[in-house]
Amino acid sequence: LSGQKWFDCVVIGAGVQGSFTAYQLARRNKKTLLLEQFVLPHTRGSSHGQTRIIRKAYEEDFYIRMMEECYKLWTQMEKEAGVKLYRQTGLLVMGPEKNESYQLCKNAMLKNNVPMVQLTRENFGLHIPNVSLAEGHAAFVELTAGVLYADRTLRAVQFQKLGGVIRDNEKVTDIKPGSLVTILTSNGVYRTKRLVITAGPWTNRLLVKTGIELPLEVMKINVCYWREKVDGSYDVKQKFPCFLQIEGEKSREHIYGLPANDLARNRQYGSRDSGPSFIAGKICK
Repeated sequence: LSGQKWFDCVVIGAGVQGSFTAYQLARRNKKTLLLEQFVLPHTRGSSHGQTRIIRKAYEEDFYIRMMEECYKLWTQMEKEAGVKLYRQTGLLVMGPEKNESYQLCKNAMLKNNVPMVQLTRENFGLHIPNVSLAEGHAAFVELTAGVLYADRTLRAVQFQKLGGVIRDNEKVTDIKPGSLVTILTSNGVYRTKRLVITAGPWTNRLLVKTGIELPLEVMKINVCYWREKVDGSYDVKQKFPCFLQIEGEKSREHIYGLPANDLARNRQYGSRDSGPSFIAGKICK
């Protein structure tokens, strides 16, 4: 293999998943290449933007167990980067009391001893300001949940310091499987023992080159921003958490969002002017 561009591992896709995968491989002394088809940073993938919710409130036990390790890794990354990447806000989970998804989520939390506070219509207003719990609905707050600062994270994962190589604006044009995988790009040819694909909605376009096709569905998520009628009403300082509204009678989708304060503060980093406060939310199936 003399003179050839050879790596122990190649990762395609430099979002959060790909960047952290490359980082962990480089930490294990693997000669690692991270390929990204667009110029970094960009807004075409799933990892752009300022904030994401981190939580243990899932229906499946294995997700909750995974999150135990994830929180430890986020703490480790904060220490290594010297940057705050996580803010604990709690997560308010609401839904029809008899809804299957709500019950599965609540029961999984109880089974795995995740710190939480169960709420009723009677005590709801004491814990959550400026929100009413619908009749027939139940709620709980997952205490350890919070906000991850996505844009800071991508800047913090500088795995080049561990000897890794990152090549952006380099699109993969072909993949040839074998005992050594050959990856052809717009700028060169690479060979590797192990290939990891973390390409989001472009995944099947790459897999088809290997003869593999997975039943993946690209989903559109509507992102909405609401201006607060009274600034500070849904502020972290008022103990307003992230929230998840599980599907109900008026909507078959889950609706989730973040406190206004985090979005406004993040705007301040970019423009030095936080402007009016907003509460951000997303609607997804």
